[in-house]
Amino acid sequence: MKTDLRVLLTGGAGYIGSHTAVELMRAGSDVVIADNLVNSCMSVLPRIEELGGRPVTFYNIDVCDKDALDDLFTKEHIDAVIHFAGLKCVPESVKLPTLYYRNNLTSTINLLERMAEHDVRYIVFSSSATVYGESDTMPLREDMPTGACTNPYGMTKHMSEVIIRDTAKADERLGAVLLRYFNPIGADESGRIGEDPQGIPNNLLPYVAQFATGRREKLFVNGNDYPTRDGTCIRDYIHVTDLAIAHVKALDYIIGKSGCEVFNIGTGNGYSVLEVIDAFSKACGKELKYEFAPRRAGDIPTCYADPGKAERLLGWKAERDIKRMCEDTWRWQFNNPMGYEK
Repeated sequence: MKTDLRVLLTGGAGYIGSHTAVELMRAGSDVVIADNLVNSCMSVLPRIEELGGRPVTFYNIDVCDKDALDDLFTKEHIDAVIHFAGLKCVPESVKLPTLYYRNNLTSTINLLERMAEHDVRYIVFSSSATVYGESDTMPLREDMPTGACTNPYGMTKHMSEVIIRDTAKADERLGAVLLRYFNPIGADESGRIGEDPQGIPNNLLPYVAQFATGRREKLFVNGNDYPTRDGTCIRDYIHVTDLAIAHVKALDYIIGKSGCEVFNIGTGNGYSVLEVIDAFSKACGKELKYEFAPRRAGDIPTCYADPGKAERLLGWKAERDIKRMCEDTWRWQFNNPMGYEK
């Protein structure tokens, strides 16, 4: 990676942001984090510094606050931005669509405007496979249609992509990469940082992990009548460390370039909910009993990536399999049964 970069991570104290901060620091970059701690906590910061071997500059601000963001850019010399900040719960977005549109789109627009004013020319955006909507064709490729999203969360990702792409067309100085994540799970192999959702987890693996430690009384599987091999949803699960490294590769790719490029970040393999539970049972050494529950609003049956473009252009490929993902998640959860204990 091009060294000596000072990179702003919006939402950088969160699950994916914290792992990306560590990988950036390991690659030689300095990290500035802007986070309002809605879905994260201060306790992660010393752990990021411990693993990354460098100090972190932290701003407790909301990226929707234009003045606070402008103050950050005025005080810090920022070379590039990785934009994670945003609300991310699919069921909540179905219930509270205006909250999601206001927060996620305002933060993206504010960030792009402040970047232009302070001559910051590079951005990597945390997008999602949800932009593809419900497709009958798998695997998903970057040239497939987007925008027929099944929930407001996905629409905010799609609309942010459009905003960034149009901004890059209008400003020939801007270089942007859109990373469409599939399903991040796992934790840093140290067990020092991992996923610590607020309240009851909405994603599969943290819920399974909390059930395995006794923090949750029951393990529910949402839906068993999907048109899949065992009736449960199939997803492309990717280790969060592989995902974090993809951001480092994306940043390295875009520095010195302009325009906008998009990449799927996944493994290319799909696992069902029941297959993930089985893999986690093996990782924690005990059989996990589950119960079926109704489908969740906004969920689609099957989703997995064609990650070939990222391998060709970024030189990136997922290295960690489902066994490793579950083992690393269990190490994090076993060592931190109550998360970061805010």
